[in-house]
Amino acid sequence: MKGNIFDVQRNSFVDGPGIRTTVFFKGCDLRCLWCHNPESQSEKKQIMFHATRCVGCGKCKEICPNDLSRCDLCGACVAVCENDAREMCGREYGSEELLKIILRDKIFYESSGGGVTFSGGECMLQIDFLVHMAKLCKNEGIHVAIDTAGHLPYEYFERILPYADLFLYDIKCIDREKHKKYTGVSNELIINNFKKLSATDVPIWVRIPVVSGVNDDPFEMKRIKELLTSCKYPERVELLPYHAMGEGKYAAIGKEPLKFSAPPSRLLEELKSIF
Repeated sequence: MKGNIFDVQRNSFVDGPGIRTTVFFKGCDLRCLWCHNPESQSEKKQIMFHATRCVGCGKCKEICPNDLSRCDLCGACVAVCENDAREMCGREYGSEELLKIILRDKIFYESSGGGVTFSGGECMLQIDFLVHMAKLCKNEGIHVAIDTAGHLPYEYFERILPYADLFLYDIKCIDREKHKKYTGVSNELIINNFKKLSATDVPIWVRIPVVSGVNDDPFEMKRIKELLTSCKYPERVELLPYHAMGEGKYAAIGKEPLKFSAPPSRLLEELKSIF
């Protein structure tokens, strides 16, 4: 079985407990305007062009069968670029190939309480491959975390639940219209799924991206807390201030990023105190 993956990051400390390998699945059904992985949104392969790395040698144009006038994703230009100005984003990994990469750091998972985190994009959009990989990891005794935005049929959660040790669950805001404006979808399904998931025994860490002018006000955070306290309260709540690391990626895939900013540290401390 194969899945479309756009990155595998080893030695991660930010996607769950301990030392982890984070596997980023390609494809997402949200369009968050502040997305720091815009290359994850399309389920299709893409060639990213990093103009700041290009030295203008012309090798890519020479080897391209279409003279760079159009792209058929053959990858020839990527292969000849010595400065990594062109990058293939997304490729198919076989389950055994991916498992071998994950197993390289098993000793570190065991010593740190870490494991593997399946992220994205939205990893559960490739539910068949995700379940298959989670089974393989569980058979190896590896802790499995699922990072999700929650905008999926709950049947997907039911399929992955037997193999998940932790869910990292994104909640952006409670206001439905604001959520649709900034992410492209209503949050009704997301909230309903969170309530159902909270009724299970699986641990949940809620992650809230905090973006100035979007959800960085105490009223919005208090509404999120009301949702959490109406359910089984999650093990952990993480406030993740906006960062601009993804802005350069928009240019690399031919899109113009919108400008956002992180809340000032004093306001962030106030929002943290709510929880």
